[in-house]
Amino acid sequence: MTTSSSNAPLERIAGGDAVRGAARGLRGRGLRGRSRRPGPGGGLRRPGFLTYGFLGAVVLGAVFPLYWSLLVGSHDSTVLSRGVPLVPGGNFLANAAQVMDSIPFWKAMGNSVLVSTVTAASVVLFSTLAGFAFAKLRFRGSKALLVFVIATMAVPTQLGVVPLFIVMAKFGWTGSLWAVIVPGVVTAFGVFWMTQYLRDALPDELIEAVRMDGASMIQAFWHIGLPAARPAAAMLALFTFVATWTNFFWPFIVLDPSNPTLPVALQLLQSAHFVDYSVVLTGAVLSTVPLLLLFVVAGRQLVSGIMQGAVKG
Repeated sequence: MTTSSSNAPLERIAGGDAVRGAARGLRGRGLRGRSRRPGPGGGLRRPGFLTYGFLGAVVLGAVFPLYWSLLVGSHDSTVLSRGVPLVPGGNFLANAAQVMDSIPFWKAMGNSVLVSTVTAASVVLFSTLAGFAFAKLRFRGSKALLVFVIATMAVPTQLGVVPLFIVMAKFGWTGSLWAVIVPGVVTAFGVFWMTQYLRDALPDELIEAVRMDGASMIQAFWHIGLPAARPAAAMLALFTFVATWTNFFWPFIVLDPSNPTLPVALQLLQSAHFVDYSVVLTGAVLSTVPLLLLFVVAGRQLVSGIMQGAVKG
């Protein structure tokens, strides 16, 4: 009754058959827009053998280094001299205990968690602020400034080590975790990523409506921009956390051996004359476990952020 009454004026003007035909056409186009690409036989095309084979090779290539580390770490120090191990041994717990006795493992773990968490949070906050400004605010020189920020990604990190170390020494931060946290509070990639995402994901009309209701630009960012950027921010936070967790070069230069992050502490397992690879690889496995747990917990949000940032429109 509702459909016939709502279409009654159109039926009197264009005829009932025309209205019903148009409605069927719209429904058909909507269904076709949501359907997948048909295969040769008219059904849904499924991935073939080559696709599964390629994905399987990628998975094996990604898992093999971790499996090899676990395999060697589960034997004693003479395992590699006897040949390539094929099955895990029973010394992993003993090697893990030796790792924790040889280096300040738990202190290094806590330092890595603190540095990675603070750096990821600051990168997300400041990159989203800068991305919101570049994407939605109109000010003179914004395009040139964005190009300059992106161009800094072409400068190797090693070129700035000496002046950065001098600055940290002037501040008295050498040996302190601040020397690792402060230089990474914002990244050029994070600014570029959030700018591109907010430019497409946040309509200008929504910001104008909030501003007309009396909200300031900071309030518009906090209540509109930040929630809209959540998927991309989750991806940026995860990648920043992983990059900071595995960073070795700068922490090795600026931190003391008594206050290291986890990659710097694992380097202490290598002696000058003999390297016990079973112990070293056991430490590598132990340092990877927190990252694996992080990806298991937040993996779905990571994939969502990547897809929503890659798909336009």
